Amino acid sequence: MFSELAARRGFLEAVVFSGGEPTIQSGIARAIRDVRDMGFAVGLHTAGISPSRLASVLPFLNWVGLDIKAPFDGRYNAITRHPDSFKSAARALDLVLASGIPCEIRTTVHPDLLGDADLRDLSTDLAARGAPRTRIQPFRPEGCVDSALVGAGGASLQSSGIGSSFRL
Repeated sequence: MFSELAARRGFLEAVVFSGGEPTIQSGIARAIRDVRDMGFAVGLHTAGISPSRLASVLPFLNWVGLDIKAPFDGRYNAITRHPDSFKSAARALDLVLASGIPCEIRTTVHPDLLGDADLRDLSTDLAARGAPRTRIQPFRPEGCVDSALVGAGGASLQSSGIGSSFRL
């Protein structure tokens, strides 16, 4: 990977670590530092699953894209299907905001999982923490392994009214 990046100096300005959840990879900190040492700006897409690992790489990042799934309560856990996942996400958000690093907060909305009231509550949660506006993005069924979500996800954000009525 590093030889390919070295060959693209002058053509590329930045590298974004993404795909799955990069902060669960044990070598993420070293890889980020190595890429930065090569002269590239570095970004990270994360859902905030590992706040401690996120904290260790923040000093080396130029940008963070943080996925926030739902309001910081039981609804978060219902979407992630992981107990107390909202605590990790809230901690990750607080770390990113405290770092001062430019960031984009975004929420993917499946119309059957998040409604208008959920988005209002999420907006309240984010505003209370001083987060910038959230980008709302529609659920896309491509690559989703949960057939129930794929089948139910036929309704678009436009037809559900979500997205047109909210700009968090």
